[in-house]
Amino acid sequence: MNEDFLQTPIEYLKGVGPKRAEVLRREFNIFTYNDLLYYFPFRHVDKSTIYRICDIQTEGNYMQFRGDVTGYQILGENRTKRLSAQFTDGTGTIELVWFNGIKWIEEVLQERHQNIIIFGKPTLFNNRWNISHPEIIDPNARSENNIPQHFYPLYNTSDKAKKAGLDSKGVAKLTAALLIQHKFSIFPELLPQELIENHKLPSLKEALYNIHFPENQEKLAMATLRLKFDELFYTQLKLLKLKLLTERKFRGFIFSRIGETFNYFYHNKLKFDLTNAQKRVIKEIYSDLGSGRQMNRLLQGDVGSGKTITALLIMLIANDNGFQSCLMAPTEILATQHYENISRQLEGMPVKAALLTGSTKTAERRAIHEGLLNGEIRILIGTHALIEDEVRFQNLGLAVIDEQHRFGVEQRAKLWKKNVTPPHILVMTATPIPRTLAMTVYGDLDVSVIDELPQGRKPIITTHLYEKDRLKMFGLMKQQIDRGRQVFVVYPLIKESENLDLLDLQAGFEAMSRVFPLPHYAVGMVHGKMKPEEKDFEMQRFSKGETNILVSTTVIEVGIDIPNATIMVIENAERFGLSQLHQLRGRVGRGGEQSYCILMSGNKLSNEGKQRLNAMVSTTDGFEIANFDLKLRGPGDLQGTQQSGILDFKIADIVKDEKLVAYTRNLAKTILEADPNLTKPENAIISNRLQQLMKREKFWGMIS
Repeated sequence: MNEDFLQTPIEYLKGVGPKRAEVLRREFNIFTYNDLLYYFPFRHVDKSTIYRICDIQTEGNYMQFRGDVTGYQILGENRTKRLSAQFTDGTGTIELVWFNGIKWIEEVLQERHQNIIIFGKPTLFNNRWNISHPEIIDPNARSENNIPQHFYPLYNTSDKAKKAGLDSKGVAKLTAALLIQHKFSIFPELLPQELIENHKLPSLKEALYNIHFPENQEKLAMATLRLKFDELFYTQLKLLKLKLLTERKFRGFIFSRIGETFNYFYHNKLKFDLTNAQKRVIKEIYSDLGSGRQMNRLLQGDVGSGKTITALLIMLIANDNGFQSCLMAPTEILATQHYENISRQLEGMPVKAALLTGSTKTAERRAIHEGLLNGEIRILIGTHALIEDEVRFQNLGLAVIDEQHRFGVEQRAKLWKKNVTPPHILVMTATPIPRTLAMTVYGDLDVSVIDELPQGRKPIITTHLYEKDRLKMFGLMKQQIDRGRQVFVVYPLIKESENLDLLDLQAGFEAMSRVFPLPHYAVGMVHGKMKPEEKDFEMQRFSKGETNILVSTTVIEVGIDIPNATIMVIENAERFGLSQLHQLRGRVGRGGEQSYCILMSGNKLSNEGKQRLNAMVSTTDGFEIANFDLKLRGPGDLQGTQQSGILDFKIADIVKDEKLVAYTRNLAKTILEADPNLTKPENAIISNRLQQLMKREKFWGMIS
């Protein structure tokens, strides 16, 4: 069996044909023989164990029993017609029920009703155990296609597929037909023999056979390991090779010196000492900038860890070397805040910053375009307006992307075209990324981590309160406001029910206004439906301390910096994801005062909801939160817009397979260090496979 054979269209497999082929393509993305082989079971049912009826404890597990059918009867008519049989194994009796194929089942039971094995999922109905549509097995019969069935595969399917005869059993039959029919006489290996032997892995031929129809648990485990190894090894190899190609293809601007503006700012304008983590990260980035390679680095750090000031220092290094910088933020509020903070910090220095957003007036926009081309503007801060075609720089050397997961991959890639030689890229996120996810999703970037908070920051005290505790919440709010502090109150806003949520927000605003009335208190409100100038007006009032309480949606989630705010109340907290809850909590605790996060929820919570809120109460460490979130939800879309194909694993799980992710990355790194072009004879198989995979991928400007 060769590679060409594996690309045979699925309709040519015996038992498929054009109609079923269309269903397989549409429902399962199975187009070829290869696709069918890699359509793995989601689990296997153990048919090697015979249970006793008296052993049944709970519903939901597949079990099989050996015994006799002592009698049956056909009940009901038409749609309610069913065959009910009594089955006993000497330890108890169970009812077997069939609603379909009644005539055939009756013939089977008439022919054989003693010493048979029945297999199915027991459920409790009217306080009696029964099995709906059990499978009847002749213990003396050999399985179809001579395939061992001790561990029977279960495949994901759909209602449309079932109508075409492609339920789990139907898919198993087709897979068995392909495996047996063609015997795997010739099958292209995807790993060198030496690597297979060194890691004591089964051959790909054995692995694909045993992932579908294993003889025992051990063979299933070995097959699973081999196929996970393949997926993770080639994912890491692909990312590392891509990084190598990028470094070779794109020579970077050399920032050879730390000059006057950096030193003046560092010694005269910086009002606090950098943390050791910030100093380490600046050294890592400066090393990249002086290497002659185009930098692609991810800077991650918890909320409030000082990523923005770190980025400003790097932009000053760019300025000292004759280059312009830009900083792109996902929202106008955040871009404006960055601009105001940076302008204030650069006051009196010969480094001009400008702000460009969708709201920038035409005349001002024209002046910015001119200032960029003549080099007068050294730092441009803005939203996605920065990547518009008419925005051109004299000499862009550094692009900083804040909260990068909020931008589409194509949007981020446009920054590469702002200069003939691509600028150095620094992408920042305040959403801590678990190590395995960083290695897999951002494997073609270098990663820096600020894992230390500035001195003087007190841990935020997080409390989970129910609706019945609302008076307690009001009491804490009043106590803090009377001390001159301010409060955020955040409501969820979900697109599907946007209008309803806005009503909730309005009702919350009115309730807060009643509890905290004028003239002693002032309550403001912000949401995404407001005009930018209205939002800006309310944010400015809160920033200046003219309002005590800001009721809002998650528009304040990222980057809003109000050091005087000491309480974050999150209404309906169970409706938020962990990452978002952690981001919202990070809006307080930015001054020196003790701060609080209050998670309000209804009395009825799902198990997952309870776990999320308990995690928030138990730790303020963003990396712990991120790891918990990854385990709870899986990799999914935790990092926002995914790079095409990176997380499209068929069998590997980067949460459960953390050690294998790290191991395969180190292995791929070792191989590429010894043979960067994969030209050695022993790497021929690896080179061939990698070329196939690289052809399928679409990398947007090689920015993650």
